[in-house]
Amino acid sequence: MASYDVIIIGAGPGGYVSAIRCAQLGLKTAVVEGRDTLGGTCLNVGCIPSKALLHATHMLHEAEHNFASMGLKGKSPSVDWKQMLTFKDETIGQNTGGIEFLFKKNKIDWLKGWGSIPEAGKVKVGDETHEAKHIVIASGSAPATLPGVEIDEKTIVSSTGALELSKIPKKLVVIGAGVIGLELGSVYARLGSEVTVVEYMDAITPGMDADVQRTFKRILEKQGLTFVMGAAVQSATAAKGKASVTYKTKKDEAEHTVEADVVLVATGRKPFVEGLGLDTLGVEMTPRGQIKTDARWATSVKGLYAIGDVIEGPMLAHKAEDEGMAVAEELAGKHGHVNYGVIPGVVYTTPEVATVGKTEAQLKEDGTKVKVGKFNFMGNARAKTVHQGEGFVKIIADAETDRILGAAIIGPAAGDIIHELCVAMEFGASAEDIALTCHAHPTYSEAVREAALACGDGAIHA
Repeated sequence: MASYDVIIIGAGPGGYVSAIRCAQLGLKTAVVEGRDTLGGTCLNVGCIPSKALLHATHMLHEAEHNFASMGLKGKSPSVDWKQMLTFKDETIGQNTGGIEFLFKKNKIDWLKGWGSIPEAGKVKVGDETHEAKHIVIASGSAPATLPGVEIDEKTIVSSTGALELSKIPKKLVVIGAGVIGLELGSVYARLGSEVTVVEYMDAITPGMDADVQRTFKRILEKQGLTFVMGAAVQSATAAKGKASVTYKTKKDEAEHTVEADVVLVATGRKPFVEGLGLDTLGVEMTPRGQIKTDARWATSVKGLYAIGDVIEGPMLAHKAEDEGMAVAEELAGKHGHVNYGVIPGVVYTTPEVATVGKTEAQLKEDGTKVKVGKFNFMGNARAKTVHQGEGFVKIIADAETDRILGAAIIGPAAGDIIHELCVAMEFGASAEDIALTCHAHPTYSEAVREAALACGDGAIHA
């Protein structure tokens, strides 16, 4: 029986980052992972492969729609789907192999197999049981589905199946207009699929800023996606390689059916805790099936902690990473901290969408008096040079103190430039602080400064 200071169950972004920080802090660390490669859902069947396909298909879109206007003449490229999937798989391999290298570098043991916790302080992997002073559950999440919708990963697929279809579907129905559905719907729309998105809510990307929702939907419609809003899916069935989705519209209860070659179920994810033995241990859970933790990520069982998708909060890789580092600090006798008010969210379509903090509607609902600075990318010289003048930067600041409380960006490189606002919020900066900071020209980030200026006397290029 091997003995460790820390055993982490799950080698996704939360688990592997936590393991590396634990090892750096001098703790003898092991990670339990049943996949053949490290990196969890994110690196294997989530964030990384989807970004590879998004990049490849964006290049295709540029060649088909923008190259000629830039003086790049010639035939549009044809799509070799098999090679595109190979490119995706090679990208996965480079990233997962990198994590394995980091484990060896930091002397972290990989306990290969699926883990369970037979009792406090012990982790069973296969026929072997290991002891640990501390156990961290970082087992991530799995795709969720709806009643009447059974995923077979061939015709009715989750995001996992959508990343490895045998051929590009002529017709794709996406159930759910959240991040995953819109990213993968965008991929297949660029590849020539007729994409229909069926969403229960009345707006896409539920919970996001209303200005972003409206603009984003309009841009995606121009790119060829069709939306059916306020529609409750009743069933999705597959037969003879085809599928049909039946839904009822909320406004009149009328029933409709749409046919497809493939149906992508993108209705969110659920904590993956099966087989861990949490019931036997008596681990307290939330009503939504998440592991309940305190402010230090400790569960109701002494010595047992949980982070990432299995606990409350947004199911985001970087949120799990933050928690992974923070819990490692706690286990090493230091102080771990996560600022849950400054966790950005990004949609990696073109244009990208990025948000942080509270929305204008949330702040007004809280009774906070706010001022809003908004600047359209059409006034940004750099954005126009890359055919991405649509979208905007929106900064929401406290009306009295000018402190930045939230922001939303829809435009080029939004997922990168949002971090200027994240850092500003982390330091309690005002909109004026950003407005007074010199920004290089010509850059997309100038739009952030202009939005900050719009919180005061007004933007320059508006």
